[in-house]
Amino acid sequence: MGFLHAKSFVAELCGFWGGARVLFAGIFWGFAYAEYIKIHLCGTNMRIIGYVVLVFSLLGATALGALFFLVHAPWVSLTLLEHQDVGRASILLDHEGNEWARFQVDRRKPISLHEVPQHVIHAFIATEDRSFFSHAGISVRGIMRSLVVNTLLGRKAQGASTITQQLVRLLFFDQKKTIIRKIKEQFVALALEKQCSKEMILETYLNNVYFGCGVYGIEAASERFWGKRVSALTIDQAATLAGILRCPAHYSPLMHPDHAQARRNVVLKCMEQAGFITTQQFKHFSSLPLSLAPKEDVDIAPHVKEHLRIWLEDMVGRNELYTGGLIIKTTLSKRAQIKAQELFKRHLDRIRGKLGSDVDGALVSLDVTTGGVRALIGGYNFKASQFNRAWYAQRQVGSTIKPLIYSVALEQGIDFTDIAVDEPLEIEDHGRLWAPHNFDDKFEGSMTLGHALAVSKNTIAIKTLMRVGVNPVVARAQQLHLAEHLDPYLSLALGCVEVPAVKMAGAFNAFSNKGVYVEPHLVEWVKDRWGKKIWKYKPVAEPVMSWRVSSKLVQGLTNSFEYLKRKNPWLVNNMPPMFGKSGTTNECRTCWFSGGTPDLTTVAYVGRDNNESLGKEIYPLSTVLPLWIEFNAAVGGKQPQFDVEPTLQRVHVDAITGKSLSDGITDQGIWLLV
Repeated sequence: MGFLHAKSFVAELCGFWGGARVLFAGIFWGFAYAEYIKIHLCGTNMRIIGYVVLVFSLLGATALGALFFLVHAPWVSLTLLEHQDVGRASILLDHEGNEWARFQVDRRKPISLHEVPQHVIHAFIATEDRSFFSHAGISVRGIMRSLVVNTLLGRKAQGASTITQQLVRLLFFDQKKTIIRKIKEQFVALALEKQCSKEMILETYLNNVYFGCGVYGIEAASERFWGKRVSALTIDQAATLAGILRCPAHYSPLMHPDHAQARRNVVLKCMEQAGFITTQQFKHFSSLPLSLAPKEDVDIAPHVKEHLRIWLEDMVGRNELYTGGLIIKTTLSKRAQIKAQELFKRHLDRIRGKLGSDVDGALVSLDVTTGGVRALIGGYNFKASQFNRAWYAQRQVGSTIKPLIYSVALEQGIDFTDIAVDEPLEIEDHGRLWAPHNFDDKFEGSMTLGHALAVSKNTIAIKTLMRVGVNPVVARAQQLHLAEHLDPYLSLALGCVEVPAVKMAGAFNAFSNKGVYVEPHLVEWVKDRWGKKIWKYKPVAEPVMSWRVSSKLVQGLTNSFEYLKRKNPWLVNNMPPMFGKSGTTNECRTCWFSGGTPDLTTVAYVGRDNNESLGKEIYPLSTVLPLWIEFNAAVGGKQPQFDVEPTLQRVHVDAITGKSLSDGITDQGIWLLV
């Protein structure tokens, strides 16, 4: 008989001549006899008899074919997985070609079943297949139970695959859920049980199942999660491993420790119900923390890597990602990312020391010209929370929305030298009486729009919004891909709109990119192991405003820094050319700073995930701005100045009256482009 390679075995299964001959003969004669009855015999009853004969002929032929296959099936080698080539790691490169991470298989030398403690075996048996030692490869009772449960619930809530079937799937089939694959899987499971002992099947299964994050096999998982051999696993750790198998992406303790712990307790309950542990043991072990001790890696951009893992697994499949030797050219700058991580941790440690350990945040920095993400921080601690706040956290943006209003005003012919009055307002907005005020509750009278933007006057931003119209500003926000839908309320002037940091970065990037919006993105291309490009990014570039308007806006936003410098001398040192806008939401829930240098557009925020207040009078100046400035001072500044539309002239004017000033008078002066 001899051993067969996995693919040749499937070919034998699908085209095994003896079984197929019996099967097709039964089908042929069944159809022939049924048709004979229908044609030569009259009456509905006789036709029904014909159909019954057909059905039983099909069932009988299938049974005979299966029996013939089981009797004459070729031998199945369980050494196939042990000798499988684990392939090549997929490599992540930064935009300069430097490797910064890998997706690779973490597989150890297989262990014998006698090295696996009984409570570890019990955890897997209780969860995956309680009748493993008594069934013949498939569980008829399990199939019937799952059919009933899934029918009653109207969805797939319970599976019926035995451990043997799961192993067969690992050996011979892909993960596509089709009826044909399921039928083949059950035939091969019966053959496997006929030819191999339960111990051999269970040993091979435990040595090859997938535990997430590129970890295959129980020994590899034990070392990866706790730094110990399988023989040293405790009951709660065994339950954790068994719980992962239902959905490794969701229950991996490295990625989702909270999910893993909840699932572990479900497994412990199953072990108690199966009589493998006592009620007292269940209570004790389910109360323990997860207490991982994974190997320490230098983790660069973990939130980015997880974001790419999900995308790549969906595009090429998990096996190809971990063993296919792909080359993924990302847009990250390894140098900028490492610096961002260092600074983010240091500043968040400082902020948490003052405001509490639940303060978190995000940072994203884009290349001005391409929109490629050069650095991205999705949160303070990836191991504690894999949620990518930079990409997905919807936060109200506060005053960072104001540049959009002024960009529309500039397009309509309004200029930063125009005068507006900062005064108390009482406005009816969609049937609601509203009395907006400034963050310091002070009103300063007449001033230029340029100064109003620099010092973030709410009343003048609202007046400007009323002057240009809400709908054009909503359209501008949509052009900049901030949101697909915005309610046309006057409160939009105060940033009552929720946006993730990466979208805010994309919007601000258009200001320094000559008015052109470019889509923020993380990947330039993906190549297979032979160097062929299997995916390439298609640039998205959309003109949103004129270069003239964007130049005026960037110059206007540099005045925010000049204003801050006068009040905070520590900002002067080591600063490349910068523009930006701060933002604080109601009750100081989120502190933003958005802006950039001639090279990079960077957005950062800090806040609590539950959106509770950071405290009274907590503003960007003391929280997110020092992080933003230190990051840009460290990695920005390759270009000496912003590109300005050639027909514009830089003038020095009085911030209050808008009148031209000589260069020597600076106490009340701002620089504008006209």
